[in-house]
Amino acid sequence: MSNTALLTSVAPARHLRAVDPAPASAPAAAPVGSTAPRGFALYVGIDEAKAAADGVSLSTLVEALRRTLGELAPHAETYATVALAPTGAGGRDVDVVRLALHEPSAVARTKQDEPADDHVPGGVTVDISRKRVFIDGESAAFTFKEFELLQYLVLREGRTIERSELVESLWNNGGDEEAPGERTIDVHVRRLRAKLGRYEDIVRTVRGVGYRFDRHADVVIRYGHGTPSPDRF
Repeated sequence: MSNTALLTSVAPARHLRAVDPAPASAPAAAPVGSTAPRGFALYVGIDEAKAAADGVSLSTLVEALRRTLGELAPHAETYATVALAPTGAGGRDVDVVRLALHEPSAVARTKQDEPADDHVPGGVTVDISRKRVFIDGESAAFTFKEFELLQYLVLREGRTIERSELVESLWNNGGDEEAPGERTIDVHVRRLRAKLGRYEDIVRTVRGVGYRFDRHADVVIRYGHGTPSPDRF
């Protein structure tokens, strides 16, 4: 197994809850207003070294699971992602995966373990685990989407992200919000930079391509117990 989760295309996580599989005798139709399963997530914990010791790789495991799903349920839609964590972060692989992919109970446990101290230094502090941004010690009023945009760039530090990837990753998720055109991303970035004030240059424009997060001495990133970043196959 690998730290790869196969996810069906579903509504945003805030509308979902974990359920046990229905028994075979369950009625086909659910009462109006009730919930109904739309897919499932499988959290698998293993790193490349352990996979190699078993004679496979993470990408091989992903493709094998996809093929099996395709054979058993041709109508299933799948989405595969690999959880990345800093080398030596520690902890069980499966717990790292659950936290990276924002499994509710794993996130809740992390928040319970965090100290209540909100003291932050000057400059910019991006608190990934609490989804907050502090500028010169003051909490900044970022919207949910502005924080998502900044977080996406931060977790891919130093890599230039194309506008099309930002649209696909932050808007094309089955939610009700209409996805913007690629050029509309520029408007969102301008608003983000305006709120960063004199630190706006941490979000850089790569002309003709997209945007990149560049950290410097005035920037602190709080991951919360080494919160890992997701990347996709």
